[in-house]
Amino acid sequence: MSDSTAREAHSPQPPQHREESGGPLAAGVVLFAGVLLMLDGMFSAIAGVAAIADDDVYTRLGDYVFKLDLTTWGWIHLVVGVAVVITGAGVMKGAGWARAIGVALAALVVLLQFLWLPYQPIWSVVSIAVGVFVIWGLCKDTGREPAAPLGPHD
Repeated sequence: MSDSTAREAHSPQPPQHREESGGPLAAGVVLFAGVLLMLDGMFSAIAGVAAIADDDVYTRLGDYVFKLDLTTWGWIHLVVGVAVVITGAGVMKGAGWARAIGVALAALVVLLQFLWLPYQPIWSVVSIAVGVFVIWGLCKDTGREPAAPLGPHD
């Protein structure tokens, strides 16, 4: 083996980037999930502000199992809504951290909307459905091929 051949054989190779086989459909699902996260977060924050600002917006419930006053629910919805909007923006920008946090926050929103059912039953059901779609969209395999195993010279 000549010197130039030996140098080429031992020189580090640049990493090879693979195209996603999921194509535009997989990317579109993730982008749509990010948009839905942002919208759901904005609506949740608005509902939170309404509950904080004036307790007359929502009717008082009698003996409900989850006893939190409307101001507490309002602050919970406001804080979670802002976090969901920020995470949705991260998903739309393609940030890696945003997908995992988006799944966790969407699951939290589903739980909160279930607890919020007596106050806004129709919107809660819609928001739960959106949350389930977002979880599916962010967990869906985007078609990335697994990395090739390293050989003896890699």
